[in-house]
Amino acid sequence: MSDDDQPKSHVEPLLLLCGAFLALAISGLNPHDRLTWILEIFPFLLAVPILAATYRTFPLTPLLYRLIVVHAIILFIGGHYTYAEVPFGFTLQDMFGLSRNPYDRIGHFAQGFVPAIAAREILLRRTPLVRGGWLFFIVASICLAISACYEFIEWWSAVALGQGADAFLGTQGDPWDTQWDMFTALLGALTAQLVLAPLHDRQMRLVAAQQKGTASPEVATQGES
Repeated sequence: MSDDDQPKSHVEPLLLLCGAFLALAISGLNPHDRLTWILEIFPFLLAVPILAATYRTFPLTPLLYRLIVVHAIILFIGGHYTYAEVPFGFTLQDMFGLSRNPYDRIGHFAQGFVPAIAAREILLRRTPLVRGGWLFFIVASICLAISACYEFIEWWSAVALGQGADAFLGTQGDPWDTQWDMFTALLGALTAQLVLAPLHDRQMRLVAAQQKGTASPEVATQGES
């Protein structure tokens, strides 16, 4: 790949970043509860400096960058309305006759789905692990651990803020909400690995080739689809 082609690989991540910040700004306009909005968007604010600092030394696959932005938008929407009050969730509730707004389930599914691809990518590119059963199991375990840590954060928020954390917790009166959240995240982690592994593998090979300077622009275009 020539030097003239190299900058093209930077365009999509930059556009995704700009789009994410635009969505963040929109979500911050008159949110239902400002504290909840801050708590929900905070993971994105933590992730951006890390992704920016490692972009040149460890660029991620286009698939993972796209998934991160989708996950961020899910967080922004939940932060703007609170998870129990998202209008799309009420639409799903009416459509399927559910007893509660299910938007938080979508959020926790993404909490397993997106980190699964991130963990898979880091493990395959930075450790001796190879594709197979152990990788699948370890990635799922990592996602469960992340979900459990998030539940700890919700617990600590409830202790520190009292009723002020109700909108952030979004339990909607379900005594099994924590268990459902972790189970939904596990389903997301399993689904991501089962559905996206072939595409993810192709894109990781492309990224490796680009870093070595052996991929042509035509191959790059095919690999990112």
